[in-house]
This record gives sequence, C-alpha cells and structure tokens, in this order.
Amino acid sequence: MKPFNVNPYTATRTAEYDEGLRAYMLKVYNYMAMALAITGVVAFFTASSPALMSVIFGTPLAWVVMLAPIGIAFFFGFRIHAMSMGTAQALYWTFSVVMGLSMASIFMLYTQTSIAKVFFITAAMFGSVSLWGYTTKKDLSGFGSFLFMGLIGIIIASVVNIFLKSTGLEFIISIAGVLVFTGLTAYDTQRIREGYNMVQGTEMAGKAALMGALNLYMDFINLFIMMLRLFADRR
Repeated sequence: MKPFNVNPYTATRTAEYDEGLRAYMLKVYNYMAMALAITGVVAFFTASSPALMSVIFGTPLAWVVMLAPIGIAFFFGFRIHAMSMGTAQALYWTFSVVMGLSMASIFMLYTQTSIAKVFFITAAMFGSVSLWGYTTKKDLSGFGSFLFMGLIGIIIASVVNIFLKSTGLEFIISIAGVLVFTGLTAYDTQRIREGYNMVQGTEMAGKAALMGALNLYMDFINLFIMMLRLFADRR
C-alpha cells in the first residue's frame, strides 16, 4: 500500500521548472565566463604592447577607458528592456572589451605570477559563495540594503583616497570590499535564481540572463581587484 500518491502533472511541471532553471543559470554563468575570458585576453595583449599602453595610460584617454565601463553598465541596466537581444549582446561584449583595456593597468602594478595566483583564489571564492547563494534556503533579500550601503561607502572612501593616498585607508577599503563583494555574489546569485520565475518562457529571459551575467561579472571583477590589493606582489 502506498502512503501517498504523487500527482504526475505536478511532478512533470516541477521537473520542467528545475530543468529550465538549470539551463537559465548555465546561460548566465556561460555569459559571465565568456566576458571574463574576453576581458582577460584583451588586458593581457594590451599590457604586452608598450606602444598601446603608452597611448592609453600616458594620455587623458586613460580616464575614458576607466570611466567608459561604468557608463556602459549604467546604460545597459536602464535601457536593456528597450533593446533588441542582438543590441544587448553587442553592448555586453563591448563592455567586456573596454573592461579589458581598463584592466590592463594591473600588469603595471603587480607581477604576472601573483595576478594569476590571486585570480584562481578569487575564482574559488566566487564559485563557492555563488553556489551557496544558489542552493541556500535562507532569504538573503534583507542583506541587499546593507550591502548597497557598504558599496556606496567603499566608492566614497575610494574617491577620497585618490587625494589622500593613504595606504592604511586603502587596506581598510580592500578588506571591506572583499566582504561586500563576497556578500553581493551570494545575494545576486539568489536574486538571479528567483528572477527566473518572472521571465521563464518569455522574450525577456535572454536579456535577463545577460543582466544577471553582468551583475556577477562585476561582483567577480571587483572582488578580484580587492584581493589583488591585499595579496598580489607589487612591481
């Protein structure tokens, strides 16, 4: 005698949902990984060209390269709903290329060996925290405001330290940055997973996956930068 009956329709719907969610999250992570690969390749080859480095970082063009990714990210976030999927993808890949040009500067500050070491440490941390954010039953939405306030604080302190040039303040900012972007990785992962409920089966699913990938990409890049400041060997 069976203790209970399982509704075949409910079981099928659950299986379809789980399969769709896995495919959606895989798309998000694939977009993110490809963007990171493009950024890394562009950064490495830019840093390998003294002439290109001189043109970019020896002129006011450096400010354009450093600020352009911020502008693209804001534009992407505000206008993605009005874009076609093709335009959204083109802008996303453009963002990863421009970020690569900007990230080339780290090769002037740190040794290649320590950059590689910190990258793999960051990847391990990011992967573990993102997996936890995806699987945890704990609601992380309450941490969103706290993490956002922490992010604003880091931005303000970083701007102030451009003028102060304090190594002590830079150390504090880096520690706080690791904590904030680790938290944002888990928070954003859970938000992306739950957001699938609203976009599944719609035309927005592809663009939502791109937006989710951009959020995780920025979490990873910022966590990587903070880890570099703490653990990489300077030239």
